[in-house]
Amino acid sequence: MAGVTTGMTGTAAAAGHGWARGGPLAVRRRLVDRVATGLSLAATGIVLAALGSILLTLLVRGLPGLSPATFLRATLPPGAGGGLANAIVGSLLQTGLAAAIGTPVGLLTGVYLSEYSQDGRVVNVVRFVSDMMLSAPSILVGLFVYLALVAPVGHFSGLSGAVALAVLFVPVVVRTTEDMLRLVPLTMREAAYALGAPKWRVVLQICLRAARGGVLTGILLAVARVSGETAPLLFTSLGNMNWSLDLNAPMASLPVAIYQYAGSAYDDWVQLAWTGALLVTTGVLVLNVLVRVWSRRAGLAR
Repeated sequence: MAGVTTGMTGTAAAAGHGWARGGPLAVRRRLVDRVATGLSLAATGIVLAALGSILLTLLVRGLPGLSPATFLRATLPPGAGGGLANAIVGSLLQTGLAAAIGTPVGLLTGVYLSEYSQDGRVVNVVRFVSDMMLSAPSILVGLFVYLALVAPVGHFSGLSGAVALAVLFVPVVVRTTEDMLRLVPLTMREAAYALGAPKWRVVLQICLRAARGGVLTGILLAVARVSGETAPLLFTSLGNMNWSLDLNAPMASLPVAIYQYAGSAYDDWVQLAWTGALLVTTGVLVLNVLVRVWSRRAGLAR
């Protein structure tokens, strides 16, 4: 046995010596390693440069238009010094309502797929539809909600915009909830069942409590996704230059305001578009940072 160990050690030492000696194989491996490292660094640099240029452009073009009036005044005719208050409030209302609609639907669907369903045709169909909705173009969702809610009543509304955002919101929560619940150890469920706990109590007080960090992370990611959507709102809530808190009427939103003002012939409206883009980007970045912080804390707590 000692001889075998000595032989293996000698072989490893010889291989290491051959690497250090700079044979053809070692040179080839070293070259491949350096090329791969260089390509990885170049790709990372390209991504960081693109992201940095976008953020820098938004800061340079958006900051000059940022003032208290941006948050306190509604959009006014060109040259009147209006703000984006109506669009900000409209975005918050529609995104908040979409979260209120989509969170329970996505949460319950994810719980069903993870805890109550058996592998079968129905489950596969539900999972396939959820994954398809996750990657579906948002403009198709907007067109579907337009045909279902806007065309029958004959007018646009903030409620239909919130429903369109909720359709995009649900599959993110479904996928995250299902994945997080599947990570909960089976032993925790078995221990609860051994104590006589019913199924609903095990799911509610054991599984969801153990997976709450990941579930809340998925909800925040869904909010970050829908908060910057423009296409669905063009078909549903349309936009409104006036103050409107009526969910049954057209309602302003930041993404639609950016789209409408960016191509304007008036400099102050173009400036509002840049400022709105800065606000949306900042909000999405803040949400993503919160997601990472929450995920890290949840992982440490676990």
